Parts: sequence; C-alpha cells; structure tokens
Amino acid sequence: MFSRRVPHDLSPTAWARARVARGTVPYDLTVSNPTVCGIPYPHGLLDPLRDHAALRYRPDPKGMRSARDAVAREYAARGVPVDPERIVLTASSSESYGFLFKALCDPGDSVLVPAPSYPLFDHLASLEGVRVARFPLEPDDRWQPHPPGPGAARGARAAVLVHPNNPTGTWVDPEAAERLATCAGTAPMPLIIDEVFIDFPLGSHAHVHTLAARTAGLSFTLGGLSKSRGLPQLKLSWIVVGGPDAAAAKALEALEFIGDSYLSVGTPIQQALAEILDRATPVRDAILDRCVSNLGRARELAARFPAIELLVPGGGWSAVVRFPRVVSEEALVLELLERDGVAVHPGYFFDFPSEGYLVLSLLPDPRVFEMGFTRALDVISSGM
Repeated sequence: MFSRRVPHDLSPTAWARARVARGTVPYDLTVSNPTVCGIPYPHGLLDPLRDHAALRYRPDPKGMRSARDAVAREYAARGVPVDPERIVLTASSSESYGFLFKALCDPGDSVLVPAPSYPLFDHLASLEGVRVARFPLEPDDRWQPHPPGPGAARGARAAVLVHPNNPTGTWVDPEAAERLATCAGTAPMPLIIDEVFIDFPLGSHAHVHTLAARTAGLSFTLGGLSKSRGLPQLKLSWIVVGGPDAAAAKALEALEFIGDSYLSVGTPIQQALAEILDRATPVRDAILDRCVSNLGRARELAARFPAIELLVPGGGWSAVVRFPRVVSEEALVLELLERDGVAVHPGYFFDFPSEGYLVLSLLPDPRVFEMGFTRALDVISSGM
C-alpha cells in the first residue's frame, strides 16, 4: 500500500524505547535544539516579523530579493562575494537536500555521502527515490574525506560534504574536496556542501573557510537560520549555487522550477530576514560561547582518564569520545540512560567505522553537561 521510499520498519530502537520508559532525563547530552538549553534570546528579537508589509504576498521561486541580498551580505562579511541571483531560499536544510536531489538525480541514481556524518542522509535520499553510497572520513587523516572505490563513484550524480562535519567537527581541506569531486575519473561531479555549522569554530586552531567560493565545478553550499542564529522555528535556509556560469545557470533554472512548485518559505521571515540576522547575532555568539565552555570543561574531565580519548572538534555543536571496546556502544548508552539518567548518542548512529565511540552535544546547560559527562566517564572507566 505504501511507497518503498518510507522505511518498512518504523519501530523505535532499543535506546529510543528506553528513553521513553525513563521519562525525565536529567542529563540530556543529546540535545540539539538551542531554544531549550537556557541560551539567552533578546527581548523583541521577533518584532520584525510584525512588519505590515508581510501581509502582501509576493512569491518569488528563488525567494524575495531583499532576503537573498541579506544572505549575500553574510558571505561578503567572510570576504566571499556572492551574487544574490545565485541564491535560492528554502524552508530548511532538509528541504534544500530534497530540492537538490530532485534537480540532480533520477529515481534509482546514487549520491555519495560521508561516514561518519548525519544519520538523516539515508532518509532524505530515499524520500526522493535516490540511493546513497558512502565514502569514508579517515580517522588517521584528521577525518578528511577519502574518495570511494571506482564502483561506488561510477555513476554518482553528486557528492555531499559537511563542513565542518557533524559530529566529528572537522573542516574539509579544499584539496580533499576536489579529489572527491573528480574521483569518478570524469568531469567534476557536483558537490553539495553543508556549512550550517560554519559559524561555530571551536578553538584557535580552527581553520574557518567557506567553500562557497569554489569555481572548479558546480557546487551547492547550504546554510540557514536554524544553526547560524539558533532559530530553527523560523524555517529559512538557503542554497548558494557556485561554479562555471553555464552550469550554474542550468542549475538555477532547475531549482527555480522546483521552488515555484512549492513556494514553502513564509513571507514574514523573508521580509524580516536582514533585521533578524542582525538582532540574533548575540544568540549565535552565546551558542558559540556555550560550546567552547563545555568543550573546555570536557577536556579537563577527560584528561583524568588516560584510556578515554576526547576527539577535540574544530567546529560545530558536538564532541566525540573514543573508549576501549570492553563494552558495546548499545550496552553502554542503555546503562547510562537507565541507571544514571544520562543520554548520549552511540557512534553507530552516525556510521563510525567501528565500535567504541560516543557523541555528546555541547549545547546543554554547563552544570548538566559537567554532571552528565562525569557520570559517563565514571561508568566507562568502571567497566575497563
């Protein structure tokens, strides 16, 4: 009765069932929603949405020009000029992926996706009738992308990069991106470059650079309010189309057709975008401060346990812990949840190459983060 694009088995995992059974989780180190983490949001932040001009509906398949101008200024502030005519607005990064898979792939085609990375890629691709083929982020090479074998690369219609990657927090070297784009041995394949966490460098060692200026081939750089200003509820994201003029024009034509079929971005947020970006800058800064603070405390705590390694990220909202494989990830996260009230993600959620990884959010209240991480370290060390 139902499409194969929807998973046949939608039953919850053992961890998800245990979380529901637990009820309140006092130490939730999986939270990814900044609006529930005690981050301060300025009073009046959303007042620009009340602009009377938003009562007039003026649909534009690529998004209102004033909103695209505001996005272009975000890149200009990084020293990267972007033509607003090469920007397409969407309602979310997930919708951006959907638009791009529609534009680039026919049903049954494949796209290359990194591992470890977002668990959502499989579902987003499947919903468009597209298959995924994975390429590794090599742990012995700073989690840089390594092109897949010829079998996986052959026929792939695009490759996805997350910059910085989630959850490893690693920045993609431009040279590694180009090796991936040409791994099929033909003309460079399009790159979909997810930069939603680019505003959150962690530490002075972070090498912050946008790949939106790439010219070697067709590329689609993603961003949005959800992460860049901690405003997921406002539902506005964007795609920046880069590359040679002729290819970019064809891509924009396709995206404009798709956008015109949905017109999913609300007028009030487009009308208010420039002012919202400005007013929400303190939110972005507070999120970054929270992540930097929690990461610093995590390093101090982990240093007491020589057998446990905190993989220090270069950017993003997550940190990864590697522990000796004396217990399975599944058993460990269930014990932490059921006995200690600590929620952490197992590495297999993100397709890590082996057992022995946990993923922690850096967003929680510092007291919650410290107490939860301390309990996790104690439980791991007691089992060694």
